[in-house]
Amino acid sequence: MSSDPNQLSNDDEALILDSIDRFLERDVRPYAHDLEASDTWPADIVDKMKELGLFGATISADYGGLGLSATTYAKIVERVSAVWMSVSGIFNSHLIMAAAVERFGSEEMKLRYLPRFARGDLRGGIALTEPDAGTDLQGIRTRAVRDGDAYVVNGAKTWISNSVEGHLLAVLVKTDSKAEPAHRGMSLLLIEKGEGFRVSRKLQKLGYKGIDSGEIAFEDCRVPAANLIGSEGRGLQQILAGLELGRINVAARGVGIARACLEESVAYSTVRKTFGKPICEHQAIQFKLADMATRLEASRLLVEQAARAYDRGERCDMEAGMAKLFATETAIHNSLEAMRLHGAYGYSKEYNIERYYRDAPLLAIGEGTNELQRIIIARQLVARFQS
Repeated sequence: MSSDPNQLSNDDEALILDSIDRFLERDVRPYAHDLEASDTWPADIVDKMKELGLFGATISADYGGLGLSATTYAKIVERVSAVWMSVSGIFNSHLIMAAAVERFGSEEMKLRYLPRFARGDLRGGIALTEPDAGTDLQGIRTRAVRDGDAYVVNGAKTWISNSVEGHLLAVLVKTDSKAEPAHRGMSLLLIEKGEGFRVSRKLQKLGYKGIDSGEIAFEDCRVPAANLIGSEGRGLQQILAGLELGRINVAARGVGIARACLEESVAYSTVRKTFGKPICEHQAIQFKLADMATRLEASRLLVEQAARAYDRGERCDMEAGMAKLFATETAIHNSLEAMRLHGAYGYSKEYNIERYYRDAPLLAIGEGTNELQRIIIARQLVARFQS
């Protein structure tokens, strides 16, 4: 994403958000429950997302995207996640990949890929996690060895979104296994599906269904050297820069789930009666609703603060970490409170509450665990104090 994004007027932003709301009510909400229950990839919804330009949401207009700011993008993600969180993951992973190409790729690479990314003709994500390396990315083992005008890639990745239904991935690899420190030997390759690129299985998950999460094996996979994003040895820094937007996205997802839990809880509390009156009139329920609402608003403000810093081109790992930490913990808190408030109905698959309860914990793990966010926040606090 450009550091000078296209800032929309309030009216233009309202039009975009209104189109997203209409898309969600018409094309997502009526089908989300059944698609999630069967863990079916939502092909028709993806086609509608292509028409809306969501796969180019944060890609510069110079390359055919919408060029939206992170601030507007976060509002879109919140709305989508409040209806079905899995949909937001389909375009978020794709846009992190696109951001890496737009920020660090050559002009030839940008012209070759970004317009097709923006149209959704080519869709993908990022491949970082390995069976023995998640939060500690310097521990990856996937290797890329230069052989003439290509790299030969061998290794495995797991928990990769869009790997089954997508077309390509930005893959973190080791191009120099002897480099010290380890991050100096890590690079980022754009790898299209083909010979040597095998999706070994689709992973089964507690929640976050509909979006595909796969395990990948690279077996003597030849990748053109021109598909190196930026230069060798800069892969970790490049992907961490992209994760700032990714963490803002995950935080916005948390806001969306927290919002859905609150809205459904308020609605339910006005019709469910105990001891002769709606439960919203009981003080114990009022305390729950008040806490849920306050956490939601605080989360939304933290996301907005991080997004605005990102839009100004500022380093915002602390702000994004704070937003990600608080908003995702709020999603978990609100989903549990919503289940308690709904009682047995909250535990039933006929209602959405149990889906929110299953989806929310993922947010505390993805894009860097919340324990890691606490470390990032603390280190930035100390660094800013010492400077």
